[in-house]
Formats: sequence, structure tokens, C-alpha cells
Amino acid sequence: MQTTYRLDLPNLVTPLPGPKAQAIVERDHAVLSPSYTRDYPLVIARGEGAMVEDVDGNRFLDLNAGIAVVATGHSHPRVVAAVQAQAAKFLHMSGTDFYYEGMVDLAEKLAGLAPGPDAKRVYFGNSGAEAIEAALKMARYHSRRDKFIAFLGGFHGRTMGALSLTGSKAVQKAGFAPLLGGVTHIPYAHCYRCAYHQQPETCHVECVQILEQQLFKSILPAQEVAAVFVEPVQGEGGYVVPPAMFFDELRAVCDRHEILLVADEVQCGMGRTGRMFASEHFGLEPDIIALAKGIASGMPLSATVAKAQYMQWKPGAHASTFGGNPVSIAASLATIELLEEDLIRHAAELGAHMKARMTEWVAKYPIVGDVRGLGLMLAFELVQDQHSKERAPALRDRIVHLAFERGLLVLGAGQNSVRLSPALVLSRDQADFALDTLEQCIQEVARA
Repeated sequence: MQTTYRLDLPNLVTPLPGPKAQAIVERDHAVLSPSYTRDYPLVIARGEGAMVEDVDGNRFLDLNAGIAVVATGHSHPRVVAAVQAQAAKFLHMSGTDFYYEGMVDLAEKLAGLAPGPDAKRVYFGNSGAEAIEAALKMARYHSRRDKFIAFLGGFHGRTMGALSLTGSKAVQKAGFAPLLGGVTHIPYAHCYRCAYHQQPETCHVECVQILEQQLFKSILPAQEVAAVFVEPVQGEGGYVVPPAMFFDELRAVCDRHEILLVADEVQCGMGRTGRMFASEHFGLEPDIIALAKGIASGMPLSATVAKAQYMQWKPGAHASTFGGNPVSIAASLATIELLEEDLIRHAAELGAHMKARMTEWVAKYPIVGDVRGLGLMLAFELVQDQHSKERAPALRDRIVHLAFERGLLVLGAGQNSVRLSPALVLSRDQADFALDTLEQCIQEVARA
């Protein structure tokens, strides 16, 4: 058990889980859906910044940020103040039937921030999956085409349309067929694998050439494809960062065949990578962008931001009773202010520091196969050995649990990666503590 007394670092006062947490976990297992995935028995009581306290008084350093959601940290005072002020005015009116200024303010802000000079329009929903569903419907409505392309390893949500695009894990689709028809999956830019063989310069060409040289000539008529859905940085797939030329090729293919390019920035957007949008790292100007997670620092909100020429559907074609809820809108406006003031810059600088330290692990520990990421969206892979690069999901899971036992919250991504997606308010001291702790976990697993 650790004994630290700084409020910004972990302090464990009971075995894990503590008695109160254990009792709540048992009650949870009796009444809640067993479809939820829980990696360890954390039962949160309160959070502040990058710190979380459980119901037994144990304090943890959180490198998950509510699965990349609380971008400004848990309960940032300015976000809380914005929520309280709006809640005192009115909680709901439904922006699909009436008007309120905050909705316009946020739409103007997002339209102005989105990459590219074209005029933009914004549709508000409640979740990332809803943002993707809106993009699916919009692409079909505009193009009058009915087919889609997505990438292996990609995650776009669990509602039926979004699930049809998802290519992450078979368990997510098992038992739910038939899904949306007309979706074809192709390989994502496998640069983190090619790098093992010093061939990253070719992978982007090979992945995109599958479209024009194989699919479009054999089984998938290009003129029937409405849109390509892609994560600029794959999230659930393992925090995979492709080279810029991958998107150069993909944008060119879409333009040649009048196919819309949809960037799913649900996890990688809103400052997480050190830019407001991950697409900016690659000079990519998507036709449609799906946003959620960090957009409102913990409040339920999503946005589908599209070039105005593509969001030309008629009244009633798509709507949401709660999408653009005024309280969530207020939280988002406060979040974006904080991102623009300092947090995006901080994410870029601190992320570079963390990645440099993590990269040293590849030379020091044979079980660390690769380190990758942008800003505060970072991951490292666990392998059996660096010669074969055989994935080691069991080693990854062991490190996740060892970190929890030391008061550090991390999760897996992909088949064998540990992801780090902390709140963008994470301090340098907290980052170094987290990396020291993870290195201790790696050492323990490597010795076993």
C-alpha cells in the first residue's frame, strides 16, 4: 500500500477494492447490464483535475479522463460554474423545435474552428455514436448513394449504423446481425507495424491502393459509395498514428470519385492531440467531422460539423430531442475557452515530454514493442519479444491491473496496447509520477 500525502498524487488507504467499493460492485452486478466492460473495481466518489477519489477514500491519478471525455479535468470550476449558471436559467427547451442563443454561439464557434475555408453547418446530438449516425444519414441524403467504406481496427460506436462501420472487436457485433448493408472494411495505415521493418513510406500507398486497384475494379462500384469513414488517429484500434501521406492519398481518391470523407474525431478531437482537431496534424480537410467525448468536459454532447453544401437536408429529415441541451452547450463553450487559452498548447508540450520518456522503454524492455501517439493521446504496445513482435494482450492486462494497485488508472486499447488519455490539465509532476509507476509495472511483468 502506498503512503503519499500530496493531494495531486495517489494515496491508498485500504486494500483494493475497499469494503464500500466491493459492496457497490456486488449490487451493480445484480442489476446493471452485463454488457458493460469494467477492467478493475474502481467506484468513484468525487474527482478534481486529474485526481479521482473512491468511496473508501483511496485517491487515484487518472490517465483515462472518463475515456478521453473530461478534457479540462474532473469538475473544472469554470465548467461547473457554466453548468450551474445555465441550470438556474432553464434546463431544456429542445433546440430542434425552438431557438436559444447558446446553441447558435457554439455552432458558430465549431464552424469557425473546423479545418478548411468552406462554410460549415452543425448538427448537435448526445454521443459519438449519434454524431456518426447523423453523418451516415447526411452522406446518403446528399449523395443519393448507399454504400460506405470504413477501416479495420476502427471504432465508431455501438448503435446499429455506427456498429456497422466499427471494425474493432468481433464481440461488439456478435449476435446483432443483420447490420447496415453496404459497408466494406479495408486495412488502416499499418505504419506502426511497417516501422518494425523500416518501411513506413510504403504502407499508406498500399492501404489506399486497395480501393482503386482492387475494390473499385472488382466488387465495389465507386459511383455507389457515399462516404469513407476514418479516424485521423485510431482510438480503440490502439492509438495508431498514420503518416500524413495516407490522408493525402485518401483525400485524392475521394475527390476523384466524388466520395465524402468523414473524419471521426470523437476520441482524437477537441485538443487531445495538441491541436483542436487531429485532422490538422495531417493537413486534412474532411467533408464531415464527428465530435463528442471531450467537447463538453463530461456533459453529454456531440456535434456533426459538415461543409454547408453537404448539410442541406429538409426540416424533419433528422433531429434529436436532447441534442444540444442548453446545459451541455454551456459546458462546451466553457471547455473550448479553456482549450484555446492554454490547454491545447499544454497537451502538445506535455505529450511530447511523455512520449520521449516512453520511447526509451523500447530499448530498455524487450516486452515493449512500440510507442506512439500525438499530444496527450499516447500508447505503448506489449509484445512477447521484440524479435517476433508477437502481441501480448495478457501482459498488457497485467500492467493495467498492476497500475491500478499502485493508484494509477489506465486502460487498454487495441489488442495489446496501454493507452494514456489523461485530462489536459495533467501536471508535469503527475505525468512523471505516472510514467515512473508504469515503468515499475513493466519491470515487474518483464521479470515474471
